[in-house]
Amino acid sequence: MKNKLLLASFLCLAGIISGSPSLLAITPNEGFFDRWALTIPDGRAGWLEVTKEDGYYDASVLWGGGSVLPVDSVIFPNNNTLIVMRSRAVPRKDANGEVVRTQRFTDTIRARVVGDTLELTVTQLNRNGLGVQRHEFTGTRTPPLPLRPDLANAKFSKPITLFDGTNIDQWRLLHGDDVNGWSVADGILSNNPVQKEGQPRIHYGNLRTKDSFEDFNLKLEVMVPEKGNSGIYLRGIYEIQVADTYGKPLDSHHMGGIYSRVAPAVMAEKPAGEWQTYDITLIDRHMTVVLNGNKIHNNVPLEGCTGGALWSDQLKPGPIYLQGDHTQASYKNIVLTPVIN
Repeated sequence: MKNKLLLASFLCLAGIISGSPSLLAITPNEGFFDRWALTIPDGRAGWLEVTKEDGYYDASVLWGGGSVLPVDSVIFPNNNTLIVMRSRAVPRKDANGEVVRTQRFTDTIRARVVGDTLELTVTQLNRNGLGVQRHEFTGTRTPPLPLRPDLANAKFSKPITLFDGTNIDQWRLLHGDDVNGWSVADGILSNNPVQKEGQPRIHYGNLRTKDSFEDFNLKLEVMVPEKGNSGIYLRGIYEIQVADTYGKPLDSHHMGGIYSRVAPAVMAEKPAGEWQTYDITLIDRHMTVVLNGNKIHNNVPLEGCTGGALWSDQLKPGPIYLQGDHTQASYKNIVLTPVIN
């Protein structure tokens, strides 16, 4: 009884309960149960999927960077209002910048569906524990996934050499004010994000193509050092993980994973310090990936963007971009062949 009273008190404080509606009369709007491309309050890309399970409701969310994660709870206080609660970790650091403990805060997201649009408000506790912030943002219903493409009949135009070993004329920093750790030497494009011990962390820039692309095949070679971490973004929204995870279990966060969404089907990576080949085909929101001659993703559907995406719209053409804000990484022989639609 005590727990029920505490829950009711919290819901009233959050503005979730007003009056005494009959729970039996609530039938959630069926329009909620879909995948939603979000533009979250700080302008970054997000994603939300709301589902009906056996006897309950559930949801998963991507909030800018990081992984797609299950939410803490899904509530329908009335027919056309959805309440989603997600917790987030807030690290507490000492004077030297070392994390001494981590606290968890709960964000309350309130949504209303209007046709193919989701109107949302997020209520967040301030990090210092004093007061709250409320922000409005929007979501757009994601069009249904098309059928898996017939790759045997796909038609391609002429290959485009994005990096020939001599210069990066076809590339630029994703954000012009970031520190540039990229350089070209001996036919190799390398990133070296040096951090100074005892100094504030330097944010190094990701590198993107100047041009944007839709559907294509992308071939390249990549090498990371021990504990290395980078990533290859397709259309600026789907990350293929690049990391030193040799010998670790199959995981969507390890080498070859479609980050936090799809784990490789087989182990195919090499140890750190060795060149590895990627052969990636993206057509109609489906991806096939061959790593070191082994097919690790076979025409898998892409349900939404991954963390760090430039935007959440899956139909929009975008650049290839290489993650440069983590560790050292080297690339060479980057060739993209567009699909003829």
